[in-house]
Amino acid sequence: MYRWIGESLLGDPEAIPVGEIPFLQRVPKIRGDSPLTAREVGRIDNVLVVEKGAALEWCPVEKQAVYFSGRKMAHDFKYIAETKDEGLPFPQFSRRPDYRSSGPKRLLPQLQVKVPTLRTWGKKMAVVVDEDFFKELGAINEANHLSNAEVVWFVVRYAERPDGKVHLEPARMFITTLEESVRGLVAAIPVPRPQFEETLRAKLKQNLTP
Repeated sequence: MYRWIGESLLGDPEAIPVGEIPFLQRVPKIRGDSPLTAREVGRIDNVLVVEKGAALEWCPVEKQAVYFSGRKMAHDFKYIAETKDEGLPFPQFSRRPDYRSSGPKRLLPQLQVKVPTLRTWGKKMAVVVDEDFFKELGAINEANHLSNAEVVWFVVRYAERPDGKVHLEPARMFITTLEESVRGLVAAIPVPRPQFEETLRAKLKQNLTP
């Protein structure tokens, strides 16, 4: 994955990944008496770096997996550790991938906070997600050239080897802007006001019914 990103954005598949780089610092609070104003409050998952003499070429990388709704996955891990059966066991409890929590609630704020600053620095944000995650995005327009992109989606797929082991492999690269990425992650439009107020009246009636 890093070789793919490094070659695509830095022209070097041997770029070195460095993890958890501080990116944001807390500003003074309104009351103005906090001694923690320089404390780190935000990091970038990974940064790919290529040293060129005294200069650094680098690319930020944000990775996002999907959260699950339902019972905790520790039940399945416990079952896997205790069973002697070969292969993956059937899930022990009902659970579903929660793309709404993973995209709009988690990844979206990361992009909105980090990409504007990276843009002023002349850097593009690489975002790594799997195929199912990417397919859950709303329709977004692709940039016509890498030079016009702010966010570069690196989409990976899960592939099974002949020995039965599963690994990640590149699926596609999608170049776009922050605005288009936000639109795709939100993937929703407001309901009409009359419809909203009709629902509001119905809920109000329920609450007032003894």
